[in-house]
Amino acid sequence: MVIKVFLASSSGSTAIKKKQQDVVAFLEALKVDYTQLDIACNEENRMWMRQNVPEEKKPANGIPLPPQIFNEESYCGDYETFFDAKEDNSVYSFLGLPPPPGSKEAVKAEEEQIVENGTHPEETNAEGNPDDSIEVPVEERNGDAHGKAEQVHAADEEEEGEGGGEEEEGEAAGETADDEATEEDTAGDEAPVEETAEVSEDTEAHAEEEEQEEADDDREEEELRQLEEEEEAEAQEEEAE
Repeated sequence: MVIKVFLASSSGSTAIKKKQQDVVAFLEALKVDYTQLDIACNEENRMWMRQNVPEEKKPANGIPLPPQIFNEESYCGDYETFFDAKEDNSVYSFLGLPPPPGSKEAVKAEEEQIVENGTHPEETNAEGNPDDSIEVPVEERNGDAHGKAEQVHAADEEEEGEGGGEEEEGEAAGETADDEATEEDTAGDEAPVEETAEVSEDTEAHAEEEEQEEADDDREEEELRQLEEEEEAEAQEEEAE
């Protein structure tokens, strides 16, 4: 598989030149084998590039601009899609190439595969199916390594819950007996409550009598005061005469 990068060596656009340099420099940094095809000096390259860019990937005017990237006859994308793949650490997938072992993209692909089916790539055979020659516990292969432990723990919790239920029933029975004893004690104390009511009535009657006596005393004091005022008034009249 050969990666083809269509460029314009004599382009007057600074933006196009910058994009072409970015693509080439990144492919060289990844040590990806590629071939540069100039469309400025070769009409055949320009026509091939324009014809093989998918219609949905062409700009509004229908003329795709360099750089355009292909893997043999298969279209990969333009600079924008290449840049997005670079930011997402998926350039090899963008180019249709297998990522080298140990690369960020290879590690990411392994993690995605483990998350998807719970199987490590080293545990698969050439066809991509789980390798039966590798003895891997079924629980670990299915991501249920702790399933049995969780079941045992759940059973212990259920037993503890049953024991706790018996204790709660015993406590409830004790509380019921205490409540019954309290009711009996209360029933025996009902008679003194009536005596208390009678004492309260006597107290209220006594308080009313005291209030009446105080009112009578106040009335008598008022009458004496009025008499004294009348006597003083008469004495003043006699002195005036």
